[in-house]
Parts: sequence; structure tokens; C-alpha cells
Amino acid sequence: MPCQISSNSSTNIISKSTIFPATDSTLSDLKLSVSDLPMLSCHYIQKGNLFTKPQVPIPELLPLIKRALSHTLTHFPPLAGRLTTDVDGYVYISCNDAGVEFVHASATHLFINDVVDTIHVPDSVKGFFTFDRTVSYDGHFRPLLAVQVTELNDGIFIGFSVNHAVVDGTSLWNFINTLAEVCRGTKCLSKKPCFSRDSVLISSACLKVPEGGPKVTFDEHAPLTERVFRFSKESITKLKNRINNKKKTCYNNTEVVNEVELIIGEDKVSTLIGNWLKNASVFDQEKSKDREISSFQSLCALLWRAVTRARNFPSNKETTFRMAVNCRHRLTPELESFYFGNAIQSIPTYATAGDVLSHDLHWCAEQLNKNVLSHDDKMVRRFVRNWENDPKCFPLGNFDGAMLTMGSSPRFPMFDNDFGWGKPVAVRSGWANKFDGKISAFPGREGGGSVDLEVVLSPETMAGIESDPEFMEYVSSDVC
Repeated sequence: MPCQISSNSSTNIISKSTIFPATDSTLSDLKLSVSDLPMLSCHYIQKGNLFTKPQVPIPELLPLIKRALSHTLTHFPPLAGRLTTDVDGYVYISCNDAGVEFVHASATHLFINDVVDTIHVPDSVKGFFTFDRTVSYDGHFRPLLAVQVTELNDGIFIGFSVNHAVVDGTSLWNFINTLAEVCRGTKCLSKKPCFSRDSVLISSACLKVPEGGPKVTFDEHAPLTERVFRFSKESITKLKNRINNKKKTCYNNTEVVNEVELIIGEDKVSTLIGNWLKNASVFDQEKSKDREISSFQSLCALLWRAVTRARNFPSNKETTFRMAVNCRHRLTPELESFYFGNAIQSIPTYATAGDVLSHDLHWCAEQLNKNVLSHDDKMVRRFVRNWENDPKCFPLGNFDGAMLTMGSSPRFPMFDNDFGWGKPVAVRSGWANKFDGKISAFPGREGGGSVDLEVVLSPETMAGIESDPEFMEYVSSDVC
């Protein structure tokens, strides 16, 4: 195929080809679940890794990646299939070995530093992905997966565009990790996917799709600013301790101790205070063991307050913070850890702008914590029943200007992708599912509990959080 310019940037498309599984699939059609079907109106997921330049020349590297992809698809046959809808309106993945798209691209005018050493994510990154703004319903007639290898001057980027009605983040990163293992020559795979379809997520309810297929529910072309904020392990620990160590008693107050001494005498007060401290310590330890607010919830609370301040709402304006949660371990019986498909639900937490800003970080984090803790088997099943009563696609977006939606997870193994020339330098994403208030959480490259937040906001809101002292106090100074 002749060289062409990507619509996203000055990336040159050198070639396109179709990669088929190394062996024929024997997997039956997989029915989409109540977690899969709502994603038919979402864009394909676009995630990928940036690497330093391999010593292997590109003409030798590309066939190696293609062979590894072909062999990996034998373990993930749904990704080489297509969506199909039967006469009753039920949607399936047909594991028909139709193949995936493979793209070789060039952006040799770009360096690694052009991607990672910028305050805001440059638009050039969007050219590292194909299937730009493709809606997942289009998987009926387009590949469910595309892999693009883009040459930079001093590195390469491997970008994955995957149908969101077929995978969630857990399934996607398991596939990418497996591809890296196969590319390195690993024979025995460590994390085999499970294609079982016998859980409560598989329903007899039918999603009625409008003529022409569902459309995205947000403005795809709204002006946005994107930045990756880095949070070191030390910074997150400091924030988490601040939130979890909220003073619950006044036993450290010298004025109170002095008053007690005047009433009951100095000799008795030391014994009293000693017992008080001991009992309070035991109580607080037990309470914090049950209700400790996590590092991630602490970060979410920090961001919620900063964005609410920057948006400058009246105090009675209701704000929403949505968090995607993995339901695999929340169901009873649990799903397999590597259940293939979507097994996520979106938990909304509501609070007025006045409450978010008048209370402290502990209060904000506690609201998120309560919702996450309460999302058990009973709640997952309630979400399923509610969807069955009103089957519809997921309304993704910021409809009232006061929403934040957190996706992805710092627990995903995004840096466990050594294809044979070292671990990634960074994680980046494409245009997919981006709107004002869309946040994605990545693990920090240095590991150890560090976190990167990919934040997408309107330009004025981004400027607001970048000048917010409380928020920026915890952001690492170096650019990601």
C-alpha cells in the first residue's frame, strides 16, 4: 500500500496487512453480556506503550511481532473475530478467524522526548493509533483489533485499538502482556483467558439498537486539553496519611489536659490519659483496618475537589464522580481473574459543589470509599437487574458540565510488556472516549505504588487545577 498521512497527525502510514491466528479457532460464538452491550456506543479502546529503539532493525522486527501476534490470537480467538447479531437481536462475537489489522507507520521526525517531556500531551500521539473514533458497534464489519507499530527517531510506539464491547482493561492488558511473552519466546503462558459465559452477566434481555447503529453520546470534537500528572509513591503516601489520620479526638490538646488536672488532680490525670490513649489507639486501629481509605480513593478525592474549584460552580450545583470497578471478584461465586470480556460497572458518587469544597479531603474520599465498599455481589446483581429492566448503551460524557469519570486502573500491568528489548518508557492513549472530565489511571513507570493520572479537561478547567495549590502540592515536578 502506498505511503499516506494519518488524519490525526503527520504520521506516515507505510503499510497495512491482515494477521490471522496461527491455528483455526474451535471456540463457539460468545454472547455479549450486560457489561459488554452498553459499550457498543463507545469508541474502541486505544492504549499503547512507548519504547526506546530496539537494536533489531525494523525490517526484522515487524515479521517477529506479526508472528507473535498470529500465535497469540490462537489463545484469544475472539479478537480475530467479528460481531454478529442474530434474528432475535442478540449480539455475539463470532470467532471466525477473520483476522486483525496490522499497521506499520513512521513518525521519525518525533523523538521520545517529544512525547514524554511536554506539559500537555501533544496531538501527535493520537497518530500512533488506527481506528480513530471508531464506534464499537462497527465491529460487525470491521476488525475487533488493530495493532499499529510506529517508528520514532529514537524509539517505537506499539498502539492497540480494541473493540470496547469485547474487552475491558483487564482483558486488554492480559492480551498485551501475553503478546509480549510470546514475542520474547515464552512457551508456557502465565495468564490464560477464560471464555466462560455462565454468570449472572449473561442475560436474556435484548438491547434494541437504533437504525444505523448506536452513536457516541458526547461531542467528539470539543476543545480539550490533556495532561498526565505524575504522583510519586512518597507523595501518595503523604496524601493518604493526611486523609486517614484525621484527628478524631482531642486527647492531644494541652488545654483540655490542663483543665482536667485542675478538676481531678495531677496524679490521677496521667493514669486517665494513659488509659484514654490506649483505648483510643485500639479503637482507631480497628476502625482504620475496616475503613481505611485507599491511595487511589485519596487521589480521586484530591482531583474531585480541584476540578470542582476550577469549574467555579454555585454551591448547590450537584457534581458527580464516576469510578469504574472490576466486578470479577465482587460476584459470588467469583468470576475467573482473567475472565475475557467486560466485567465492569460504573459507580456514581454525588455531592453538591458546596459540600465538596466546604468539607475536607477526608470527607470527599470517604464518600467514594463508602460506595466502593458497598459494591458487593448484591449490588452488582442490582445493577444487572436495572439494566435488564431498561437495556441501553452506556451514556458516556459530561452532560451537565459537573461530571468526572475515572477509568482504567493503576493496578493494570501496563509496564509488564517486555517484547524483547526492554520495558516501556510510557503509556499513552488515543482520541478514544475523550471528553471534559475523562480521567484514566496508569501505574507510574517507577512502580512501587506511584500513579499517573491522564486528565482530560476543557482548557480553562485545566488551567484552574494547574494553579490549584492543594492539588499541585502532590504532583511530581518532573514532566511525564
